[in-house]
Amino acid sequence: MEFVISSHDILRLKARSHPLRASLSEEMHVRKLPPFAAPARLMQVLTLVGEQAAEESRAHVQALCERHGTGASTAGKYFVCKLGSLDFVWEQHTEVANYTFICHENSDITLGVEPFGNCAREWMEDLPGRIIRATQIALVSENAPAETADAIRASFSAQDVVVCDVVEGRARVWSDFRLHDDGFGRLLVVDKGLQGCEAAQLVQRLQELGNYRNMALLGLPVAQRLTPHVTELEKRLAVLTADVAERMSQDDRLLDELGSLSAQLAQLMAESQYRMSATRAYAQLSSDRLQSLKIVAVPGHQTLADFTERRLTPAARTCASFSQRLEDMSQRVAWTSSLLRTRVDTALAKQNRDLLDSMNRRTHAQLRLQQTVEGLSVVAISYYLVGLLGHLFKAVARAAPGFQYEVAAGWSVPFVAALVMLVMRRVRKNFHAD
Repeated sequence: MEFVISSHDILRLKARSHPLRASLSEEMHVRKLPPFAAPARLMQVLTLVGEQAAEESRAHVQALCERHGTGASTAGKYFVCKLGSLDFVWEQHTEVANYTFICHENSDITLGVEPFGNCAREWMEDLPGRIIRATQIALVSENAPAETADAIRASFSAQDVVVCDVVEGRARVWSDFRLHDDGFGRLLVVDKGLQGCEAAQLVQRLQELGNYRNMALLGLPVAQRLTPHVTELEKRLAVLTADVAERMSQDDRLLDELGSLSAQLAQLMAESQYRMSATRAYAQLSSDRLQSLKIVAVPGHQTLADFTERRLTPAARTCASFSQRLEDMSQRVAWTSSLLRTRVDTALAKQNRDLLDSMNRRTHAQLRLQQTVEGLSVVAISYYLVGLLGHLFKAVARAAPGFQYEVAAGWSVPFVAALVMLVMRRVRKNFHAD
């Protein structure tokens, strides 16, 4: 029995798709260059953009396309269109925008903006963001006239030229990785047997390697600028730690200084953490792209791997070391603060214990004083009550001449005192009960 999927089943399947399924599928197909073959010329510019400049970049590209009769929307983060005879590619990343022009009809043997005509000039006017990398790329065939490649190679600095074979010898790369008078870097790629989309893939990997390398190096100036501040904070922390260990200062002053140092350290971490994390990520991406190029050395020349690792690896390790110093110092500040707070809490607990003991002794003294006062109060009240009874007994003696009021007054003393004591005890008991 043949199994047939109806249109209703297809609709039900689509209805159960994850909301991100389509966008994830599209993500796997974007950020690639259109296919091209030798001879070809490319111009690529990478700019640093913030959130506001990112929207300006999108609007700038949209306006360029409209001027050349291309009404395609730039709503996404990747856009490819035709501008006359040129292919134009725009990519929006987290903090950079990438613009690439591709000229397939290349008869010019020099590296410049001339093959891209007025389109490039219009585009470069009011370009949003700051340019972090700009490259002119020439792709020539191995069978091209010798003067074509020689004329391009002559524009490189002989002392800094980098030459190596890539993709297992199917292409050769030339560059000096310097900024020339026109503000562009220069790259020559000689096709020695590339097939299909390999040329576009190779140029894209080479450009990604350069772009990620430059973005990774952005962290080095930050680390170099902030390193003296970190060194100063480390010296202060060492002094404070010694004071905590030797009890050379008051604890409250040490806590204040540790709090100030911790705040300055937090400020340094907030200022540098994103850039250091980005440097670590970009350096790893550069390493991945370098391995994917499958570089083969050309005798007598430094390779692309030599050039990249000679400066990128130390810069990335400097940034990693800087980040590690911040993390270590943050942990040391936390340990020192915890130790000092423990000592302060112990001292406060001892003071509280001594205060409670003092209050306890004071309470006992007050209790004894209260008992003494109560005893005197019983005597005083009894005295006055006996006096009142004496007046009563005198009156009785006058009415009954044989009655001895002095004897009666004397015998009344213990009974009055006992009665007063009972009343005072009852009053005290009721008071404590309330």
